Amino acid sequence: MVFDWAGTVIDFGCCAPASVFRRVFQQKGLEITARQAREPMGLAKRAHIAAVIAMPEVNQAWIDRFGEVPTDADVDALYSEFLPLQKEVLSDHCDLIPGVVELVETLRRREIAIGGTTGYTRELMSVVTPAAARQGYSPDAAICSDEVREGRPAPWMIFELAQRTDVYPMACVAKVDDTPVGIAAGHAAGAWTVAVTDSGNEMGLTLVEYESLSDAEKKERRTAIEGRFQQVKPHFFIRSVADLPDVLTKIDEKLAAGERP
Repeated sequence: MVFDWAGTVIDFGCCAPASVFRRVFQQKGLEITARQAREPMGLAKRAHIAAVIAMPEVNQAWIDRFGEVPTDADVDALYSEFLPLQKEVLSDHCDLIPGVVELVETLRRREIAIGGTTGYTRELMSVVTPAAARQGYSPDAAICSDEVREGRPAPWMIFELAQRTDVYPMACVAKVDDTPVGIAAGHAAGAWTVAVTDSGNEMGLTLVEYESLSDAEKKERRTAIEGRFQQVKPHFFIRSVADLPDVLTKIDEKLAAGERP
């Protein structure tokens, strides 16, 4: 099982990166919306910034303010400002998502290897990894976006995890992610794909905010999220990783019937 981190196993709502992306642009005198900040989530962080700045509205706002189109050097400058700000706030966004510890126990009993992929760099993960371990989540292997040729949607992080955990063929791998680009990476790797609707970036709410919603509001938001995921066609949907055991049973049944991703 290959898990994303923020929004999937830690940081309910994937709040840490979204807030910092907005802050970085605010420091340049530009206001971006929460939706703009979240839309490219799952990409490596420099690529994420490049994707935001390429959005027509953001691109035009940059031109209006600075009198010229943004360049690669501007993206580099924003990224260099992003990294220390992100590291500064990460320690406040490392709480495990409810159900993770119980899921780990289930996977360990079944001798299923656990891997982690992320758009964070290894330096940023130096904050996240020990904090998660103290709460009971320590994957067998974890790969960061700056440790492969290209981050998601490329499959390289997943392939590297399969190699490190000695798991093959790829039909024995499942990718669990709260972003469409993460699901796309799972497909590219030939793995089963499981999209997270409620605890992640697409819902975009803290646990307290989420729990304050009525069931009808949750259902309405969930339906919209599933619609946004349809472009990448996940094999399965779950609200959070607490629901994953049911999906494991379905994958077992498909494999036994000779089905492949």
